[in-house]
Amino acid sequence: MEYGLWSILPPLVAIFLAITTKQVFISLILGIFSGTLILNDWQLFVSINATLEEIVLVFSEGWITKTIIFSFLVGGLITVISASGGVQGFINYLTEKKDLVKDKKGALLLAYITGLVIFIESSITSLVAGTVARPLTDKYNVSREKLAYVCDSTSAPVCGLIPLNGWGAMLMGVIGVQIANGVVDGTAAGLLVRSLPFQFYSIIAIIAVGYYIMTGNDWGPMKKAEKRASEKGLLLREGATPMVSEEATATPPKEGVTPNMWNMILPLLILILMMPISLYITGDGNILQGSGSTSVFWAVITSVTFAGFLYVLGGIMSLKEYIDYVYQGIGAIVPVAILLITAFAIGNVIGYLETGQYMAALVEGRVSGAFGPAMIFLMASLMAFSTGTSWGTFGIMMPIGIQMAVAMGAPLYPTIGAVVSGGIMGDHCSPISDTTIISSMASASDHIDHVNTQLPYALLNGAFALVLYLAAGFIF
Repeated sequence: MEYGLWSILPPLVAIFLAITTKQVFISLILGIFSGTLILNDWQLFVSINATLEEIVLVFSEGWITKTIIFSFLVGGLITVISASGGVQGFINYLTEKKDLVKDKKGALLLAYITGLVIFIESSITSLVAGTVARPLTDKYNVSREKLAYVCDSTSAPVCGLIPLNGWGAMLMGVIGVQIANGVVDGTAAGLLVRSLPFQFYSIIAIIAVGYYIMTGNDWGPMKKAEKRASEKGLLLREGATPMVSEEATATPPKEGVTPNMWNMILPLLILILMMPISLYITGDGNILQGSGSTSVFWAVITSVTFAGFLYVLGGIMSLKEYIDYVYQGIGAIVPVAILLITAFAIGNVIGYLETGQYMAALVEGRVSGAFGPAMIFLMASLMAFSTGTSWGTFGIMMPIGIQMAVAMGAPLYPTIGAVVSGGIMGDHCSPISDTTIISSMASASDHIDHVNTQLPYALLNGAFALVLYLAAGFIF
């Protein structure tokens, strides 16, 4: 059955409400409800029941359930690592090596490198990079805005490009819905890996941060902030209100624990190494054919189990304390898991209504499929800017983007990359983004000052990415 113009109602409802209310969960629920209304001929009570059933049906797919469990356990792992003193130990190790940092450039490079190597979760990336580098950037009169920019622009881009984390699980999940619905063929892991070179904004953003650190060629509001800090020693603008990092940090170390960076490094190494091993095993020797959901599931269970043995047998905490910290972390991740569930559900509803095919039909014969990646990049960027969430953007835009790519004949891998890059680009520009807020906290910067100084850089990077998506559309 063709639903025509009605097929675009659910994503429009979700996007409009997310923009106006800033409540992504409620917006997604109402987006799902509007879709079930259409599917059930506008029968109110039938549609209410169908909405609830659609959410429950998400768990009928084993790979989705594994992805959600992964998200819960990653929350537990992050909390127990923090409680073990692992994060604090890593911070202490880097800050004690002050002889390695002798100037402003070195202090910023410390934040930059930390942001590149800690890719387990974007918030943790920003918090660790800011906390590690801030004493040194303050010493060498680096503006807090510049530190916030480095933290922010090496968090989400790195997590997107190295998807051995919750980001990878989320993206493989929303891609997997389209595979399960028969829109595209292949495996979620394979499609995601092949799209990584087309995450143009993320790649440009990381390169740009390194360029500004090495050359000092800042411009716009950032140049003024750096001039203020270097000439007057004012790390913050007069009258600015710093956001204190302690408000955003993870669980503090357990009382009496001696901070040790290996308590963080070893469990994370196990998590990271288990990903390719699991993909190899589930893919019968071919990593790209492996099951992404099973791999992240195995990896996080192995890492959490290893951490338990490491901390309990090492006398860092009792078994009860370890379990309590894991539960605490699982509880903290509930909002993310709810977002995942509703994102999967609205992806299914959008698939039933064939929203992407309808949108592609609107431009078919009028707009070449070669423009598909650029169009999707702009749409995802606008949505992420308006809502402040890249993950919510992925949940809505990935099914639309993939369906449009198939219907328009647009290149698939650049389109998937455009969804991810657009979500991250809009997130970097948005004052209501959680990663933007956390980066302000980690650097103790005034939040609006961080947004104002980063925005021109993000827009320029986005313009370069848009040109590349236009080129990719015609070349691939």
